[in-house]
Amino acid sequence: MRKRGNRNKPIVPEARKELNQFKQDLLVREGLIPEGTASQVQSYEVAKELGIPMEHGDNGDMTTKNAGKIGGQIGGKMVKELVKMAQEQLAKENKLQ
Repeated sequence: MRKRGNRNKPIVPEARKELNQFKQDLLVREGLIPEGTASQVQSYEVAKELGIPMEHGDNGDMTTKNAGKIGGQIGGKMVKELVKMAQEQLAKENKLQ
């Protein structure tokens, strides 16, 4: 079986800092985390908002379903926002031609 690589690697590594800031801003805007939340605790804040028990440290007993709810809230919103930004950029470029 082929091993999967780290799915958390940006395609453009130089963009990691900007992607982290983008995620932070989006989660604040969506009301999932309070402004000023450190990036290390974003998942905990989202879990709290969703009513999913999550402690700092080992969460090995968390169900896959709950882990997906937390990650899905974060990743899903990021993907939607990035697609929206790309569509707006394409529309803008087409108007210029």
